[in-house]
Amino acid sequence: MVTDQSGYEHLIQFLTEHLTLFTEDGTELANGKTVGVILEERIAEQIIALCTQHTELEMNHRSMIIREVDGIMYDFQEVLSSVLEKKATVEQAELINEIALLIKNLFDSAIARLMD
Repeated sequence: MVTDQSGYEHLIQFLTEHLTLFTEDGTELANGKTVGVILEERIAEQIIALCTQHTELEMNHRSMIIREVDGIMYDFQEVLSSVLEKKATVEQAELINEIALLIKNLFDSAIARLMD
């Protein structure tokens, strides 16, 4: 659905181009959440929004999306494995939020193609 598309490859490349952000000092989030927690929360929020917006999705489509999201989470956790347990900075949270929005956009496009 999305992980086999060039947009997903660009997204992974975007993350790897910004990996230095995860080695730099920054302002820690006030809530003390880790990079891993922020990643899970932001992607979950976007997928919930996606499914809420696309009421026309059938159960098999939703299941396909969940399987893809599991794969995406695995990929991102692999790339960020060395920093998942570190407290997130504001800058890292902003990047993760941007990536989560891009993931939602990939799914929005895939759903539009699917429903045509």
